[in-house]
Amino acid sequence: MKYPLILAILFSFSWLGAQTTYLHCGHAYDMKDNKKKKEITIIIEQNRIKSIENGYLEEKENVKIIDLKDYTVMPGLMDMHVHIEHESSPNRYLERFTKNDADIALQASQYCERTLMAGFTTVRDLGGTGVNVSLKNAINAGHIAGPRIYTSEKSLATTGGHADPSNGVRKELKGDPGPAEGVINSVEDAYKAVRQRYKNGADVIKITATGGVLSVAKDGSGPQFTVEEVQAVVNAANDYGMVTAAHAHGAEGMKRAVLGGIHSIEHGTYMSEEVMKLMVERGTYYVPTIIAGKFVAEKAAQPGYYPSIIVPKALAIGPQIQETFSKAVKYGVKIAFGTDSGVSYHGDNGKEFGYMVEAGMSPYDALYSATVSASDLLRVSDDYGTLEAGKMADIVAVKGDPVEDISLMENVQFVMKDGKVYKNQ
Repeated sequence: MKYPLILAILFSFSWLGAQTTYLHCGHAYDMKDNKKKKEITIIIEQNRIKSIENGYLEEKENVKIIDLKDYTVMPGLMDMHVHIEHESSPNRYLERFTKNDADIALQASQYCERTLMAGFTTVRDLGGTGVNVSLKNAINAGHIAGPRIYTSEKSLATTGGHADPSNGVRKELKGDPGPAEGVINSVEDAYKAVRQRYKNGADVIKITATGGVLSVAKDGSGPQFTVEEVQAVVNAANDYGMVTAAHAHGAEGMKRAVLGGIHSIEHGTYMSEEVMKLMVERGTYYVPTIIAGKFVAEKAAQPGYYPSIIVPKALAIGPQIQETFSKAVKYGVKIAFGTDSGVSYHGDNGKEFGYMVEAGMSPYDALYSATVSASDLLRVSDDYGTLEAGKMADIVAVKGDPVEDISLMENVQFVMKDGKVYKNQ
């Protein structure tokens, strides 16, 4: 018995020999306030920030120095709406019948890496086949490079609704999917479906509260859940400590979702003032995904890119999201950053910042939405969202000041996640 004890003691003190890293940062936004700090040293031990000191600390034994004196440093970015398993293409709908899970996972590994290289160290994955859970586990184990993933596994839908997996297939393949497959039609179904997602490895829960653009179904915005069903989903998710999100384009579906206690509204295309008022009163977050709206509208104009049933929805809904976002900002709705990447291209996540600023949000507030607000929505503020002692060492940097030029966020040049450098150029 003495040998395991000795090994345990040695392991517990192994951190004493671990290398300390000093980041010499010319400028930094720690996101605790909107002031830019100058000439600081961020001290990192293992995977956390030990302290932040004024000036550039001198090199000493067992210390690695990374020179970021010409850069502006920020907390790692967080995207609250991605689909990490797949990416838009004209063959997307055919691939449902031709690709195995292994094919999906191998292809998606590049999407994970692209996302991390774009500066997004944490993402909320809002729906896939279940391979997203395997991707999360592979990243956590260090097998592939990618962002920290909080995934919903399979989105929850109603029969025939957006995210019903049997939409658009021939009759003998339709079957009657239920809670195990993520389709619900009652309060009882809602509890079963949430519990199944938990069993399958989900971290968060997503419902499709209205029709959607890219599902092979006619309706793009009508309500598809009752308030009672939403409440049941939220209550069950709360039992397991999981945050909830609602895909929603139409106002009535959004209203039902907010009244049911949902934590965030995704897309929000036809959000009314009544819904905005409810969201402000209840503290509901809005995750806009402007880039996705622009992307689908652009691709819908290309013959054959989408199935014909999708085209009119994409042309109608896509261009509206940025305008709605502008209204929501003025109304004071809480905003968390999200792109719906997978609908658009992975790695282009940073373009969303420019669209947010173009619609009237200040550059600093756009950055805040992808750090402080995102960590608050995800309930991980103790570890992420700001640069301060005790937080995880998720750190990114750009050359220049993004508050003066938000387009710099499209080319993040330094990425550290969990204290490990993944990009430095």
